[in-house]
Parts: sequence; structure tokens; C-alpha cells
Amino acid sequence: EEAREALALGAVRLIPAGQPPHREAPSSSAADRLAMVRLATAGNPALEVDDSEVLSSAHSYTVPTLERLRRELGAQRPLVLILGADAFARLPSWHRWEALFTLAHIAVANRPGHAPHGRRWPGVLSAALEAATRTRLCREPARLAAQPAGLVLPFDMTPLGISASLIRDLLAQGSSARYLLPDPVLDYIGLHHLYRRN
Repeated sequence: EEAREALALGAVRLIPAGQPPHREAPSSSAADRLAMVRLATAGNPALEVDDSEVLSSAHSYTVPTLERLRRELGAQRPLVLILGADAFARLPSWHRWEALFTLAHIAVANRPGHAPHGRRWPGVLSAALEAATRTRLCREPARLAAQPAGLVLPFDMTPLGISASLIRDLLAQGSSARYLLPDPVLDYIGLHHLYRRN
């Protein structure tokens, strides 16, 4: 919601990964993760849930997903991929990462534990990513609406030291994660016995 407001976006589409290729298999099923995202976003019409990656048998790569969205929404509609600064710094390890700039803008959210955004990211980004973003950096969210793709816009988010791994660890230990997740999501986790150690 904060990113949607900061970037002046009409809506944010959340796309849970079905089979994420960059990490070990998640401890909950793709169907469970999709159900939890739907519960968490219920009642907010500005947050849309896209089940395409969960329903696909292929690995969840961002470029094919953006290509699908381009076919669905058209070549001229501005698309914005929202990433945390930590994920953005790892972009060169992603499948066909350079194609991202032709398919969408990239909004880079400041996250706790990562350097604040400067005009550039000296010493933080790889040489390849620094070179790819040098002429793409933008500071005005309104510019995102003026073209379909290609800009990189850093923006600040309220720092919250909450992560999915922290929540999973709390649940695995039998500790409370109340107020860290919406109540319907916590109820779903309890009902389906997710993230508990045997």
C-alpha cells in the first residue's frame, strides 16, 4: 500500500511464485501461499492477486511473467516491478535480467539493513548492474506513467524489521506471530499446521 501511494500506482498486482528457482523449495505449498496472499489482501481493491505462476508447472521467472503481462495489458501500458534493495542488488543473477528493463520500470524499495539510495549505488551494485542502471535512474514517480518501461526509481519505505523467514522461525518455535500477519492468515496457518517443526 505504501509503495502504491509513493509511486502513484492505480493498483498493485501480487504474484506468488509457484516454483521459485533461486531458493530451496518453500516449506508451504504454492496453493497455501496463494491462499494466504488472497486472505491478506481481501478487502483492499487496490491489491490484486495473480495466480498464474502458482498454476504454472514451469519455474517462476520474472521475465516470462512480465512478457505474459505485456501480452495481456498491451505494449504501451506502464508496468512497474517493485523490488527490495536486496533483491535489486542480486539482479544480475536472475534469468534474462537485462530484458527486465524493456518490459517494465523497476522501483527499488529501501529495506532495513541496506544502504539508503543515493544518486548511484557505488560499491553496492555489481559493475554490470551499475552500468545497466546508470542512464535509467529517475527520481520523479510521475515519469513512470510517461513511458511503458525502462526507468529505475529508488523510493523509501517505512523500515520494518519483519521478514518472512523471521515469521516462519517464530511459528516453527511455537512462538506468536500475532500482529506480524493479518489474523485470517494466522488462522489459515494454524488450521493447516504450516511452518511447524515435527
